[in-house]
Amino acid sequence: MSRFTHRALKKVGSSPGTLVHVGERKLDKVRLSVMHYTADSLTERTIDEVEEGLDLVKEGTTTWLNIDGTHDVALMENIGRRQGIHPLTLEDVLNTTQRPKSEVFDDYLFVVLKMLRYDTDEESIASEQISLILGENILISFQEAAGDVFEPVRERIRKGKGRIRGFGCDYLTYALIDAIVDHYFVILDHVGRRLEQLEEGIDNHPDAGLLDEIHAVRRELIYLRKQVWPLRDIISLLLKEESSFFSDTTRLFIRDVYDHTIQTIDTIESFRDILSGLQDLYLSIISNRMNEVMKVLTVIATIFIPVTFIAGIYGMNFTHMPELEWRWGYPLFWIVVVAVVVGMIFFFRKKRWL
Repeated sequence: MSRFTHRALKKVGSSPGTLVHVGERKLDKVRLSVMHYTADSLTERTIDEVEEGLDLVKEGTTTWLNIDGTHDVALMENIGRRQGIHPLTLEDVLNTTQRPKSEVFDDYLFVVLKMLRYDTDEESIASEQISLILGENILISFQEAAGDVFEPVRERIRKGKGRIRGFGCDYLTYALIDAIVDHYFVILDHVGRRLEQLEEGIDNHPDAGLLDEIHAVRRELIYLRKQVWPLRDIISLLLKEESSFFSDTTRLFIRDVYDHTIQTIDTIESFRDILSGLQDLYLSIISNRMNEVMKVLTVIATIFIPVTFIAGIYGMNFTHMPELEWRWGYPLFWIVVVAVVVGMIFFFRKKRWL
């Protein structure tokens, strides 16, 4: 439940744009890395000061400054001062519980996304906030911790494969967003396999533990939907916004990301429907099993009603009762009991109650 509700760490009543880190601190020290490239050259290194990366920014080149760790308020203030980034933007970067969104300013474009991973040990989805600031000839990305899904993009830059080295920062921004969205399909693949396992378990051995697993998967799907759903509006805004941050060529690729986003959302909704069906199937199987048990018990109780009646009559302590002194009375009692039981079983089978 803690993933759905967050305790407000920022002081209530503080002025807008107050820089306070909100969320879990996942790194002891902020890590800075920079990739500076053109179509013919590439410079990649880890840097100690943000100024080293910002000084590489030149017209006609692309600079990607990646920052792992968003808890350093002084660093954020320095970047904001050097790049002219609004304090409200920096406040959103520091707030790692921020809802995914995109905002267009005069000098830069700001995008907040959620990078997701699937923890196979815990069978749960882990989320990390990614903030992108696209400026002129520079893209600054902020991550909560080291490690991401951007390694294929870095390899394309290093090897000069495809069109990424020949395009600008707008295409690099698209490539990062596309990498995040593509990884959503990996998450959906894990969830889909888990749904298949649940379906097999319900068909073969339905037990109370499966209902708990169904509720666990439902919580993961709700969390996944919460992280992915706003992305549709983000991509739609990037397509409709009349700005110079994206070229017409890059907008074509962003439209493809939009299609992938819609496909992801549709898949999530389909999984939710499948999960509801599995829950109904589980409850139906359990109900049918209970009905079968109750039917058998009811038949047994019904058969013993006349037998109990006969035994009750001859168990009364009256002195003068017929057949009490008769030599064949006891065998006759069992013959009558067996005949009644066989007759009732035959009647139940004829009525297809057994």
